[in-house]
Amino acid sequence: MNAEELAIFPTMIDTEAEIDPRLLEFIQQRINTFIKWDLLRFFHDLPDSAETAETVAHATGRDKDTIVSALNELGSSGLLEAATPPNSEPFYMLTADHAMRTLINSFMLACDNRQFRVKAIYHILRGLRAEANL
Repeated sequence: MNAEELAIFPTMIDTEAEIDPRLLEFIQQRINTFIKWDLLRFFHDLPDSAETAETVAHATGRDKDTIVSALNELGSSGLLEAATPPNSEPFYMLTADHAMRTLINSFMLACDNRQFRVKAIYHILRGLRAEANL
């Protein structure tokens, strides 16, 4: 989508209507890149799994160096936890926090709806565009 298309995108769909404010904040503050969205989907689909960055990179088709900072940011925002055994690289896993898991699950269930996904994509692009203009 080029800049001109992005500029008219909000008129094509009401991006603020019918989106749960908790999910909007979740998108804007925690899942604010497509990499983070992909990584969260990976861990949501494997909730009891603990994986290294290399394994996650391979499974998601992304470069390890690209995802390490996103994994750490997801950890800082409370969505993932990391454990580093002695003489090993960190293992990442979905948070054990029940409230956060419930919020993650709500987001993933909402993603089953095409209109919600379009709105989520819009908000991620808007945030990335704002960062680029800083």
